[in-house]
Amino acid sequence: MGIVLHDYQTTLKTRASLTGTGVHSGKEVSISFLPADADTGIVFQLFNGAEQGREFRALVSEVGATDLCTMLGDPAGEHIATVEHIMAALFGLGIDNVAIEIDGSEVPIFDGSAMAFVGAIDQAGIETLSVKRRYIRVIKPVRIENGASWAEFRPYDGTRFEIEIDFESPAIGRQLFASDLNADIFRRDIARARTFGFMKDVERLWAAGYALGSSLENSLVIGDDNRVINMGGLRYPNEFVRHKTLDAMGDLALAGARFIGCFRSYRGGHRMNAAALRRLLSDRTAFEIVETTRRERGRTAEMNAVNAPLYAPWMI
Repeated sequence: MGIVLHDYQTTLKTRASLTGTGVHSGKEVSISFLPADADTGIVFQLFNGAEQGREFRALVSEVGATDLCTMLGDPAGEHIATVEHIMAALFGLGIDNVAIEIDGSEVPIFDGSAMAFVGAIDQAGIETLSVKRRYIRVIKPVRIENGASWAEFRPYDGTRFEIEIDFESPAIGRQLFASDLNADIFRRDIARARTFGFMKDVERLWAAGYALGSSLENSLVIGDDNRVINMGGLRYPNEFVRHKTLDAMGDLALAGARFIGCFRSYRGGHRMNAAALRRLLSDRTAFEIVETTRRERGRTAEMNAVNAPLYAPWMI
């Protein structure tokens, strides 16, 4: 069937707003999605009351920490934490350009999945712009390893994720999710998967100032008896690995453009996702920047190498 690509960049038709709680800070935060011009990329705008503060470009070069979430900026100074779920929604639904106004230092967690952001994007509507979309096409394998964990990009005729996790807890065990990606697959198979954690870790996290907003309303929690204690149970039989796929999508959305290739990982996480993306973008022999050149009825698009957009960190 070939690559199913959208030729042109997108943004939102109108503004949409949400208010929720930060999973680590426990503080209420409001965010708004606003339309943006072509070649803007994704930009977070931090507000303190009516006063606009620093802007954070959603790029891997801006990542300051990856311990329990993906954070843009300085962990000890101005930053925006937990950007992965909102970035996964934008990536999954194919949004290239948007300004995100936020009045706190952490993106709200909502129910622990990406569905609140999907709803906001649907409310705003998607607009196609007149400027061609550029893609990062992987042209040779790039791999990183850390102990038993590894992650790699491989050439592939489409955009694909193959994510495998392996936990000692029998509630999770070893799970694999592998799928090509488009907006329909994202909505159906990935967007509803929630973040998860272990009850035995909660007191330690609280003592360290994390997970202050975590609850059964926004997290899958595994109890000391190695069972999921949420009343509703799982949304998918393998919800854990689907959420890890959602996280990977959000982290790789920080490339500054969509990629054509396959991303695979085993026992990965935010740190490994960011490291793999940095490794790819630092090797100019491993990828090329392409856009569609022409499309005939019933045929897949042809691709042509082009110059890199100014807003993306192709050399790290």
